[in-house]
Amino acid sequence: MDFCFCIPMICGCQTKISPEGDQTPRICPRCHNAAVTSAKSKEYFEFCFVPLVPMSSKHIWACSICQWAVPIQQGWEPPLVTNGPAGGYYPPQPPPTWQQQPNYGPPQGYPPPGPGYQGQYKPQ
Repeated sequence: MDFCFCIPMICGCQTKISPEGDQTPRICPRCHNAAVTSAKSKEYFEFCFVPLVPMSSKHIWACSICQWAVPIQQGWEPPLVTNGPAGGYYPPQPPPTWQQQPNYGPPQGYPPPGPGYQGQYKPQ
């Protein structure tokens, strides 16, 4: 009598992020909250959900609210928190102004509407 056993073997890579260095909060460029801190990101090879071999590691800036993360680069860091609003939310910069078009009609060069065109809706 032959027995055949099927044993699932699960493997993959997982990234673990741990705080590192100065934990002074900084302003997130994505969500504008004071939740960015320095951290270390480590990627492990896992077999059956057990981390076995560290694959890579890097130093990052990470936001704990929106999960934004970027490697630490020389000469750039997120702005420090100053005496700002009470909730920790810093509003984004206003969008650039744009000029409104004076005429909202059809674009120039289109032929006039045909005989089946009824125009705007007019209640009876």
